[in-house]
Amino acid sequence: MTPEEERVIIGKGTEYPFTGKYDKFYEEGVYSCKRCNTPLFKSESKFNSGSGWPSFDDAIDNNVLELPDADGRRVEIVCKNCGGHLGHVFRGEGFTDKNSRFCVNSISIVHESDS
Repeated sequence: MTPEEERVIIGKGTEYPFTGKYDKFYEEGVYSCKRCNTPLFKSESKFNSGSGWPSFDDAIDNNVLELPDADGRRVEIVCKNCGGHLGHVFRGEGFTDKNSRFCVNSISIVHESDS
């Protein structure tokens, strides 16, 4: 892992908005954990929230664990398999019918094409 990947995935950091590889990336496929390759999100659940980070309204097979964030206000999301930090989940914003926004650091995931 690079020092920046460690800072975000292990140290629970955040990449700067609008800088991540997958912010405006919409190819078909699956997004997996960069640390352990566990499938986390399908491209069908990705949407443009305008937040500057990749946003998804659903996770794959409960592979994303939700935990109270250390700040006491937000809900952190981590890979259920390895505990790698992914970002945060927000609910009730009305972006999609599922009313969830999994806000993910691009550096925490890797995309695998369907083709």
